[in-house]
Amino acid sequence: MEYVGTALAETTMPQISPLGGEPIERADAERLAGVLKALADPARLRLLSLIQSAPEGEACVCDLTAPLGLSQPTVSHHLRILTEAGLLEREKRGVWAYYRLVPTAIATIADLLTPPRKRATKKAR
Repeated sequence: MEYVGTALAETTMPQISPLGGEPIERADAERLAGVLKALADPARLRLLSLIQSAPEGEACVCDLTAPLGLSQPTVSHHLRILTEAGLLEREKRGVWAYYRLVPTAIATIADLLTPPRKRATKKAR
């Protein structure tokens, strides 16, 4: 079973964290903001949660409409946004598409938003 996705989160994420101590480039900030915008929706956050907790870590649109209480076209729209942001991978099986999380996408975002630890300095005695 091979999943195909855009994996934009892996390929276009900035290398420098906005909290890393160096100014982030405008283009990098725009790319990160695009991914964060994809996450900043309650239905999309629920979709990520439902897919991650599904058996085998994958779900079909047909499995996601009832728990969300949204129509199939609306769920498909949200899944497309998450896929284009590189957060989900999509595999077409017959008439249905199955989705799973991109393993490194959320970790990459978390790393970019986690400030680096300050080095502890020893006091001279």
